[in-house]
Amino acid sequence: MTTLQSLKGPKDLRTMDEPALLELCQDLRSTMISTVARTGGHLGSSLGVVELTVALHRILDAPRDKLVWDTGHQAYAHKLLTGRSESFGTLRQLGGVGGFPRRSESEYDTFDGGHAGTGLSIAEGLALARDQRGGREKVVVVVGDAALMTGMSLEALNDIGHRRARLLIVLNDNEMSISPTVGAISTYLSRIKLSRTWRGSRRAYDDAVARLPVVGPSALEWSRRLRKSVVSFAQPGQLFEDLGIIYIGPVPGHDLVALHTTLQRALRDMEGPVIVHVRTRKGRGYEPAEADKVGFHGAALPPMSVLEGGTASAEPGAVSDGDATPSATQAAAAKSNPPNYTAVMAQELIAIGRQDERVVAITAGMPTGTGLAKFQAAFPDRFYDVGIAEQHALTLATGLALGGCRPFVAIYATFMQRAFDQLVHDVCQNDQPVVIGVDRAGLVGEDGTSHQGMFGIPAQRQLPNLIICSPSDEQELRSMLRTAFVQDHPFAIHYPRDPGFDLPQTTPSLIPVGSGRMMREGSDLLLIGFGPIVRRALDAADSLAQDGWSVGVLNARFVKPLDRELITAQARGKRLVVTLEESVAAGGFGGAVLEALADASLTDEALRAIPVRIIGLPPGAFVDHGGVADLRRVTGLDGPGILARIQGALDTLGLRPAVPSQRTEARSA
Repeated sequence: MTTLQSLKGPKDLRTMDEPALLELCQDLRSTMISTVARTGGHLGSSLGVVELTVALHRILDAPRDKLVWDTGHQAYAHKLLTGRSESFGTLRQLGGVGGFPRRSESEYDTFDGGHAGTGLSIAEGLALARDQRGGREKVVVVVGDAALMTGMSLEALNDIGHRRARLLIVLNDNEMSISPTVGAISTYLSRIKLSRTWRGSRRAYDDAVARLPVVGPSALEWSRRLRKSVVSFAQPGQLFEDLGIIYIGPVPGHDLVALHTTLQRALRDMEGPVIVHVRTRKGRGYEPAEADKVGFHGAALPPMSVLEGGTASAEPGAVSDGDATPSATQAAAAKSNPPNYTAVMAQELIAIGRQDERVVAITAGMPTGTGLAKFQAAFPDRFYDVGIAEQHALTLATGLALGGCRPFVAIYATFMQRAFDQLVHDVCQNDQPVVIGVDRAGLVGEDGTSHQGMFGIPAQRQLPNLIICSPSDEQELRSMLRTAFVQDHPFAIHYPRDPGFDLPQTTPSLIPVGSGRMMREGSDLLLIGFGPIVRRALDAADSLAQDGWSVGVLNARFVKPLDRELITAQARGKRLVVTLEESVAAGGFGGAVLEALADASLTDEALRAIPVRIIGLPPGAFVDHGGVADLRRVTGLDGPGILARIQGALDTLGLRPAVPSQRTEARSA
């Protein structure tokens, strides 16, 4: 039995000596590596905080004390230490352990995270609520260096310092250097600044100087400036000090003794907010992850081979482009798969950029995942990575457009939610030609509720000036991108994480804005799809034809403006109209079609009696984690599910095909 397997809970950590704790850290890493090699996941960041997680749980009395993980993808060791080691093999699988903290999963998970920059605000709220009711629990938040730079984090830091909220902020600095380590002086100042002697003597000294006749006030100001300059010289983190937050560190993040001593003292002695700067190494304990911080940061990893003893190695020649499928098995199989939509978009954007020097590209800290790293390599002077700042990305794009550039902004659908005001106020109100690549639209799989790209269409289709489209295949994506760059209005293209359909490459052409396309004519039923789900609509039409139905299939291409003329013309005389989208059904594409038919029915009596079935993701519910194929199956958006939902609508209406079923004839023959 390993040390991890013998652990009953985090309280057991307090009785373990250093050798046992070091062995536990090795067990944690081995378990994470062997599991993530099969399931995919955020390996690098979780490997980097093993010692930090052990130290925190050894000191804290969780779940009474509150531990918040900002973003949450660094919480694998936390999950393993809090009763989920036996089920950890189901990580990110349908019905298994989630990839982010989940309150429904464990009482040790304080907050359902997933997006960067939320932890500080949550932790401050917990601390203020504790003080309101006179509680005594400790509040700790672990935030990464990149997440600390988000606007929301900076707003929270400002308020935390102003209110003197009593909480501990652990800055997990695992990639960019915020400040240099300065050795013994830093360690000494970290220790004395938390001591009651230092705080008490500083106040007594200031009071004594202030009482000096004539020169008291000026001498006090001079002494404070001198002390501040000395501290700034020997101690990094002056920004936090100026905000009213005591800064401690940097502390070596893989030294259990240093972590335990520093964190314990900070929690014991703090009278207000304290930030402990911990320097960790992303991917610690797994050489490929340490060497390739980008490839092993996201949930899509380079292929890995698990070795005896629970360690692993990268497969020879394995290189991650940030867009592979989550599991190692799927990643290996993906070598023969067609390029995904992200890769096709990047290739076409580069081709457009070669023809138009005004084209620039912007990403919010995701150059690899969005494919824009390839654009950066081709045009380094026309590429902007603004970090985890989606709001700034859209407003920056608006400024670039106002200045004569043609900006393309690639942001995951789930993160576009964070920049809704900027989309409304800056991009759309100013009606600027900003092209927005809404990547990972629809179901994205194992990252779960916080990452499904399901809410964008209902939100965005309300906005003036914004054109919204989605391609049915990868070649149509190329044409849509070309179309976007000849418009003088905001233009959003929603495309999924999926691989394309391996269609022969064609020359992209401009698509009339707001025009749909009939894929198949039919007289009984009309299926109207938006996005790649159109291909599943065609499959459903084939199956329904076997039952004797004459089915038309319409590729809407645009939800705004919607091709109302084509839709109403094709709907006229049909016995049932079905809309299909991989988006939340409430207020989305299906709602737009229903509105169009309702408006047209005021003057066209033939449209009044046509029933409409909207097929999409269920409204009023989040979609959990699991493989995309599994999620489409459980939500009824895979091929069989779509067919069953259409047949269910026909049965409810009591409709039967006029033509005998080919299946029945085949059985009779």
